[in-house]
Parts: sequence; C-alpha cells; structure tokens
Amino acid sequence: MTGDIRETKECQLKDPMDLFHSGQVVKICAPMVRYSKLAFRTLVRKYNCDLCYTPMIVAADFVRSAKARDSEFTTNKGDHPLIVQFAAKEAQVLCDAARIVCPFADGIDLNCGCPQRWAISEGYGACLINKPEVVKDMVRHVRSQIDNPKFSVSIKIRIHEDLKRTVDLCQKAEAAGVSWITVHGRSVEERHQPVHYDAIKIIKQSMSIPIVANGDVKTLKDAENVHHLTGADGIMVARGLLANPAMFAGYEETPFQCIQDWVDIALEHGTPFTCFHHHLMYMMERITSKQEKKVFNVLSSTSAVLDYLNDHYGV
Repeated sequence: MTGDIRETKECQLKDPMDLFHSGQVVKICAPMVRYSKLAFRTLVRKYNCDLCYTPMIVAADFVRSAKARDSEFTTNKGDHPLIVQFAAKEAQVLCDAARIVCPFADGIDLNCGCPQRWAISEGYGACLINKPEVVKDMVRHVRSQIDNPKFSVSIKIRIHEDLKRTVDLCQKAEAAGVSWITVHGRSVEERHQPVHYDAIKIIKQSMSIPIVANGDVKTLKDAENVHHLTGADGIMVARGLLANPAMFAGYEETPFQCIQDWVDIALEHGTPFTCFHHHLMYMMERITSKQEKKVFNVLSSTSAVLDYLNDHYGV
C-alpha cells in the first residue's frame, strides 16, 4: 500500500460532488467483495466509469491492523475519484478509518445494505437501516472530524417493506450532512426479485441531495431507462460491469480490446491468478460457447490463460 499511497499524495484529490453537479448521470462502479479492487477500477475508468468504490472494508479491522490496511486498500494517482466503503457500527471507529484514508481517497461510504448473515449478526450492513439514529450519528461524526469540506460522506442502503421508514432514514441522514445516498431497490430479504424502481423514485422525490439507483442494470440502455424511471442522479452497477467492463462506454458485450486491456492492467498490477481468471470468466461469459467455457474455466495458471487467449482470440 505504501508505494501506491506515497504516489497518490502528489495527485489532486477530486470533489465527487462535482460529478453530481455536471448535469450528466453519474456512472458508478459498485463496491464488490474481491472484485472492485485497483486493477478492475483502472479498467472500468478506461471505459467511461465516472466514480469507483473499493470493496467493503471492516472499519474496526482497518483501524486496528496495519496488515489489514495493506491488504484491503491500494490506490494510485489515476484512481480518482475514489470512494472507500466501510462496514462500521460505531461512530468513532468510522471516523478513525475515514481519517486514515482521507489523504488518499475522495470520500467514504457507510455500508447499510449488505444482507449477508455474518454482517448482520455483527451489527453491520443492512441491519443499520433499522437504526436511523446510529446512521445519523456516524455521518455527523465523520462530517465534524474530517477537515476537508470536499471529502464526501455517503451511505448505501436497501429499502424497507414500509417505504416511509426508508424515507425517514434518508431524511435523517440528509439532516446529518450526508453527501448522497445509494439505494439498492430491494429489501434485505429479496435477492433476485425485480428491483423496486418506484421506491427509488419516491425516495428521490423526498430528498434534496443526490440519489443513486442500484440494482439489475446490465447495459447502458438499462442505465438510461432507470434514470428516466427514477430520476436518480447516478447509476451504480455491480454484476453488469463484471460481465462487461466496457458497458458504460455503450458496448453490448465485452469487446476484445477490453479483454486485452484487462490482461495488460492485471499483469502490471500483479493481480493474483484466481482474481485475474475470474474476471476473464465473467467478461467472456456472453462471448464464448459452452465447450470453450469448459476448457477455459478450468485453466490453472496465468501462462495457460495467456496461451489460450492468444491461440483463440489473438489477445
């Protein structure tokens, strides 16, 4: 982390709010466990992604352990604007984590949407949507303890069955000084059910800060449709970008140039093989036959993958 971070000190941090004031819909790469790391962020930024999040980092571990900081957070001078997403349940711990990343990132995001059992049992993620006062307190603390007025503090939430509760949560967060709110339009229990875009629209109409819509966006056309349906100021994408990192540039499926770019970037960053290979499996899902997948998905070394790409696609 240190080499990368030292480099970042020379770069100009950005004000993410400038994106929301640009008059364009902000195109955002979601926080994804294992996947939205520096190499992948570098790739999607080449293809019109405006704003990137790190994977979710547990704030308490990050504050306590230098080892966690080194493995969880790497950046460089091209990696901006960048939002670091934290799982936290105590205001001071979140503030301490925010203070550590403040010189190297453009904002932090509090995860209030992760539905995984471990997160909820630890008091993190989606259980926070039922604790609006705690969320408000955390936002207010970070706002008061970070000196840089351009450093954003956002939250990412899921919705309640009773939408009034979600609107109440959002309004409390807004009053505490939150910069924007990302709304995944499903409840904690919902996984693959249709996204409630109508709920995102109601939240957007109830707020005066930017609202980002998240859930089931797979193409640039989808992003435009969701913007029209909800009025959201930004569109956040996870799986759609894994399948096609060039999605925001208007490509319907991953172009070969994007695969070539991923190979170059991943090798340059020393990306571990499993991560390097998994990204390629996602990117090539729509453009390879069943037979090809059988072969490609069981390759077990970087050199085998490179040979395969070269032989079959001239990459």
